Amino acid sequence: MPFSHPCASGLKASLRDIGGARDWMTAIAGPHSLSVSAEHPLAFEHAASRLGPLSTVIGRIHYGTEVVIGVEAREGFASYSISLPLDGEQEIRQGRQVHGSDTQTGIIVCPREQQRLTIAADCRKLQVVIPCQSMQQVLEHLLQQPVEAPVHFDARVDAEQGATAGWWRMVRYLADELEQASPITSQLLLARDLESSLIKGLLLSQPNNYSAALAQVGEPRCPAYVGRAREFIERNAQNELTLMEIQAVAGVSPQRLHEGFKRRFGVSPLGYLKRLRLNGVRRDLLEERGVYTVAATATRWGFTHLGRFASDYQQAFGEQPSQSLARGKASFTS
Repeated sequence: MPFSHPCASGLKASLRDIGGARDWMTAIAGPHSLSVSAEHPLAFEHAASRLGPLSTVIGRIHYGTEVVIGVEAREGFASYSISLPLDGEQEIRQGRQVHGSDTQTGIIVCPREQQRLTIAADCRKLQVVIPCQSMQQVLEHLLQQPVEAPVHFDARVDAEQGATAGWWRMVRYLADELEQASPITSQLLLARDLESSLIKGLLLSQPNNYSAALAQVGEPRCPAYVGRAREFIERNAQNELTLMEIQAVAGVSPQRLHEGFKRRFGVSPLGYLKRLRLNGVRRDLLEERGVYTVAATATRWGFTHLGRFASDYQQAFGEQPSQSLARGKASFTS
């Protein structure tokens, strides 16, 4: 039986039934099928932790028998699952392509694709699960503009050479620190930065459909007037702000300010403020451990129309504010 809930920060399960193991990992990564070899019974073991408010899960997993995991393109698999065998082997099939994975090569299961992952009975894996929304949020922060298409990574992740080898070393370090409940990872602000760095590291080191855009990050430089307005917005995001005040700080016409923000961030200055406030509410709901209600947190960040706020929050993060608050409370009480 599992002895912690899959929505808590500390995750640990020991299961012998297929349905229980499938449901446990579905709560963490998203819906998938699970079939087991008839030769040996399932002996599922999972020990992991949530690293920070973006809900990245890092840990170790072992099924104890050969299993086949199926992910369908349209069934809402909501995460990127990146794994590296510590022992044994696994194999992923994507259409006609088959990729092997051993202690030197990890693999990525991406959402919105039909895939079959076969895991050998002796395969014990290091695993990172990153929610789609978190991947998109970090990517948009890097590119400083919204993105529409989901990230698609090359399936194989080298653990021996290149930048991805360094990324795997970072994963091992964080897994060990989380397992020991290190003060480094228990500090909320630091855990948030570590989690963001982990996702950035994957985006920048592993080939994907945004690699070319990411290579150009920082070029050209942000216009000075946009930078002034952005800094002013970020410093005063919890205060009442008007477009006229932002324009005065920028020192340019409303039209030029609007065009500068649209080119740089894909949204207007007030759209940028709204996005910043939504992210602030989400961070507080997840990190403040239920000290404040949803309404109090939203109001503190400048949202006065709670119904519209809830709708915008759902659209931005794929869950209701109350669900984020519940996850924050679960993390605190676990």
